[in-house]
Amino acid sequence: MDRTDILIIGARTLIGRRLRDLAPGAIFTSRQDLAGNTVYLDLGRPEDFRPDKTFSQVIITAPMWLVSDSLLQRLLSLGMRRLVVFSSTSVFTKEVSDEPAEREVVQRLLAGEKTVTDFCKATGVAGTILRPTLIYDEGLDDNVSRIRNMIEKLGFFPVCGPACGLRQPVHARDLARAALQVLPADATHGKSYNLSGGDSLTYREMVVLVFAALDRKPAVVPLPEWVWRLGFGVLHLIRPGQALKQNLAMAQRMNCDLWFDHTPAKQDFGYAPGTFKPDF
Repeated sequence: MDRTDILIIGARTLIGRRLRDLAPGAIFTSRQDLAGNTVYLDLGRPEDFRPDKTFSQVIITAPMWLVSDSLLQRLLSLGMRRLVVFSSTSVFTKEVSDEPAEREVVQRLLAGEKTVTDFCKATGVAGTILRPTLIYDEGLDDNVSRIRNMIEKLGFFPVCGPACGLRQPVHARDLARAALQVLPADATHGKSYNLSGGDSLTYREMVVLVFAALDRKPAVVPLPEWVWRLGFGVLHLIRPGQALKQNLAMAQRMNCDLWFDHTPAKQDFGYAPGTFKPDF
């Protein structure tokens, strides 16, 4: 594969950072870091994007809701014939969330997916949508690293009830590798894939493994749902507009299975995610 023919949009995302290691010959875009093989791109003004060369292959790791028709048209004019974009399995797990903000994110993701699908059908560009599960990258993500931060701050980790819902954490490195595997795979054209990690763990088991990665004795404290409900209610009164992950629905999902089969990805482009072994 000619990696100098690859444009990767989103140099500073979790997956984009890993792609910099795996595809050093590619060109990356960013609104901030312009060092080395990085060019400036404002996704809100794609008409101003004028790189020094054209690209037939594009990987977009930026948020799906930033993928507009005008951006895709601009990339088409620059030679794009192959497109890989990242969405999220949240389109399935948060569609009926009690939190309006989470439902809004789902609608934005779905709208972005529809934009990509409609564009590819209309132009003949070979597109593929990848939907990761819980993404982690030690010290950088808002999932596993958030658990680590709370353990280091409190010395224990509170969970909602038994925290028995299944999780499949997937490392950003595995997702970056998957994007590169997808590019030359004709079987993936016009398809969407759920990309889960190599292990299926309960939420509690995942937390215990984070304790182990920190060389600490597990101290998982189960709290009933009413305590979480009360706690978040007070938190939102004191600090309205908290981040999406800090809400009751997040705690309730600790007991919901967020499990996705990645067999189609394995069959079509050799997807092989690693096991969950965080290394801080």
